[in-house]
Amino acid sequence: MTAPSPLRTAPSVEKPALCRLLIADDQPHILEALELLLKPEGFQLLIARSPAQVLEILSLEQVDGLLIDLNYTRDTTSGREGLDLIAAIHEQDTQLPIIVMTAWANVDLAVEAMRRGARDFIQKPWDNARLLTVVRTQLELHTLEKRAQWLEAENRILRAEGAPELIATAPCMRPVVELLARIGPSDANVLITGEHGTGKEVIAQTLHRLSNRSHRTLVAVNTGALPEGTFESELFGHVKGAFTDARTDRIGRFELANNSTLFLDEIANIPLRQQAKLLRVLETGELERVGSSTTRTVDVRMLSATNADLRADAEAGTFRADLYYRLNTVEINVPPLRDRREDIPALAAHFLARYVARYKRPIEGFEPSALQHMLTYPWPGNVRELDHTMERAVLMARGKRIEQADLGLMQATRSNTQSLDDLSLEQVESILIRKALARAQGNVSHAADALGLSRGALYRRIEKYGL
Repeated sequence: MTAPSPLRTAPSVEKPALCRLLIADDQPHILEALELLLKPEGFQLLIARSPAQVLEILSLEQVDGLLIDLNYTRDTTSGREGLDLIAAIHEQDTQLPIIVMTAWANVDLAVEAMRRGARDFIQKPWDNARLLTVVRTQLELHTLEKRAQWLEAENRILRAEGAPELIATAPCMRPVVELLARIGPSDANVLITGEHGTGKEVIAQTLHRLSNRSHRTLVAVNTGALPEGTFESELFGHVKGAFTDARTDRIGRFELANNSTLFLDEIANIPLRQQAKLLRVLETGELERVGSSTTRTVDVRMLSATNADLRADAEAGTFRADLYYRLNTVEINVPPLRDRREDIPALAAHFLARYVARYKRPIEGFEPSALQHMLTYPWPGNVRELDHTMERAVLMARGKRIEQADLGLMQATRSNTQSLDDLSLEQVESILIRKALARAQGNVSHAADALGLSRGALYRRIEKYGL
């Protein structure tokens, strides 16, 4: 190979935004010349002297681009090593910009490299100004491509037709949207955390829709509603005669979700004994139906959700730590509605339109006082409570616009700004009932048990306070 020309002073230009560059060549003087040229221009350099080192570095480090030679064995000029390296790099990441270096006499080889996936080429001995221009241009294009892909993913997330309605304009929702865009297309297991009613299922539906499995149906299971005795049958299936009521074979949720996505809600409620069986399926992709010795293989992406602190549960021994780490490849925490008040008007309008259409009511919007009321209310039941509030308001409204009284939030809002000393007994009782209902997700029987009331007594108070 011909040595590079003496270094010339490059014109002063703006530094690239992304400048982590992997350079590869088997000749020390070439690497030294590249370092002298590129480091003063703001590039972070990673250096490899063989194709194997290039692939090793890529497996350990994030880079923004590569500048690689095509020949690494002394006296070889075929470029085969470099062409094979380009193919290997593309197996890991098809978007990484690759710039190849070749001698003047091997322009045909450079063209072949670009046909294989290289973005551009530099001829040795190189012109410093051209080399800097090519590298900067390719890194800037890579940055713009990644930005365009993020915007495209964000657009699919927030505005795709027929998609679950994810309204997320508040600043605290930005990290959630970014995570969805980044990990949605992957097969990574995701743990979705957040309070009751924050929209964890919508996040799961969005992740599935962004994945390569979106052509299959998302399979959802509320594990909190599964009796322990039916857990294995529901998830893994059973064969006829496996137990008293097993009159026919039944396919389980894991098999239904084969080549698709399985969403397990309320994952913290799974008993410890069943957690080991769930872990085995996640680790091996293998299961047996209840009553069968035949092993079946499944390919399932696992999404799970909880309002509990699984890390604390794992430390306390009430949830298996190994299962927690298997579920939690990536965690998405959904903020409560009180922390994303910027989204309240859009969410309220969305739910209003849904119930106006369902009940065929001639309602056109909100009175300013009603909207202000919603913006100051603490929303202990989060988005689910807002949904139910809009349904009630549509049914209660007498005019063409939702008024403050239609919302049924007056007592709870006052409690947000007054101390208990300022409230009447009825107001305090109303607040406690609302909170109990929110914690029980609207289940009157559970709320009544928590309050020490009969169902009938709780229903009478719900009617009395307009809840």
